[in-house]
Amino acid sequence: MPHAPKWVLPARAALRDPQNTTPCRHNRIPVPCPPPANPLRPKARAHRENPCRPRYVDLFLHLQTRHFVGTITLLDHAGKGSAALMTLDQHIEEIRTGLKAGRFGNEASVSQGIVLRLLHALSWPVYDTQIICPEYSLEGRRVDFALCHPPERPICFVEVKQVGQSEGAERQLFEYAFHTGVPLAILTDGREWNFFLPGEQGDYRERRVYKLDIIEREVSESASRLTRYLKYDAIISGAALNAAREDYRNVSRERQMKDTLPEAWRKLVEEEDDLLLELIADRVESLCGFKPDPDTVAKFLRDNVDLKAPGIQPPQPPPPRPVPQPLPVRDARMVAPGPVGFTLQGQHFPARNAREVLIRVFETLSSRDGSFLERFATLPTHGRRRRYLAQNPEDLYPGRPDLARDHSAKLTSGWWLGTNLSRAAISRIIEMACDVANLRFGRDLQINLGE
Repeated sequence: MPHAPKWVLPARAALRDPQNTTPCRHNRIPVPCPPPANPLRPKARAHRENPCRPRYVDLFLHLQTRHFVGTITLLDHAGKGSAALMTLDQHIEEIRTGLKAGRFGNEASVSQGIVLRLLHALSWPVYDTQIICPEYSLEGRRVDFALCHPPERPICFVEVKQVGQSEGAERQLFEYAFHTGVPLAILTDGREWNFFLPGEQGDYRERRVYKLDIIEREVSESASRLTRYLKYDAIISGAALNAAREDYRNVSRERQMKDTLPEAWRKLVEEEDDLLLELIADRVESLCGFKPDPDTVAKFLRDNVDLKAPGIQPPQPPPPRPVPQPLPVRDARMVAPGPVGFTLQGQHFPARNAREVLIRVFETLSSRDGSFLERFATLPTHGRRRRYLAQNPEDLYPGRPDLARDHSAKLTSGWWLGTNLSRAAISRIIEMACDVANLRFGRDLQINLGE
């Protein structure tokens, strides 16, 4: 039996009265309703209360009753989520693509399309102008964004520049920070993010905690750094500032180490460090089969290493080869006149070379004072890793039986003395011996180690 027609509103009447509560007699048009739903077929969409109502009327009702809080969430044909559901990594990936395509052509587009977008992804309430204050006024000046906690109390300044135009803008940002005592300041052109601690010591670059280039760095690293320094919860809890200060201390230590490296190298060469000389001599032996003595290596370093430069210098034309200088000594009185040997309280003791001078000095001082060798051996410091005097040769060169065999001399008392030394090292050891024997080096005892 056919179904009876049902009176429904036409389209325009439905828009005037979408709920169909006061139908007009003259606008009623007989439209047959569909047959009852087949239980085997899927049910109609829940929001379509009237299956006879046109589809665009349902859409109108849906939009009319929707509350807009932020960005409308839409689903595309692929079923992907909206920007509100994107992760920080995905935001950074899209920003990288936009930067490479040149989509951010001015400062305003950087502020809106990059800075605010990332702040939103980092959980900042970008709609609350008491927390993110744009164009924050400061004694006639304006900073692009003041991040506040509590509201209207800045805790971080963000200065935005056009892409590629942030160089040299640190001074302006620091002036803003100094006026209010803001502990954290950020300078960005969208691509480069510079995080500063204005209250620390040093120039602008020395007070920079980290420089992030979101194109050059991996996406995961960019996300990690932005989260570490700029996450909303981390900022208001103080964790971000503590992390920045910890990283600043690490950067400061690294900077000091880099600045000190040239000075450390200079001292190693000037003092003719025995380990350095031995390392170079071993490498020469491995390359050619012949091992140079420490004096040859020390002379090579003196002639070829520039010790005047206080730090790492840019490449320059090589200077003229320096004229070899005699072995530096502390005082002219330390050098005994005449042939190689030493003079002890006016008595001269000849020797064939510097190593023999060292041996004869220890033999002579030991004969004058029976406890001299034992007291010298108990000195807290000899070389950096080795001892100059020991009761067996293996203790002179730990782990190097070849050196213990070839470069050690046995004294008449049974003690062993290391001889794999340069002239400068021999001079230092004899000076140490004078201190133990209560002699004035260069006065009571003078040496001539030869050339």
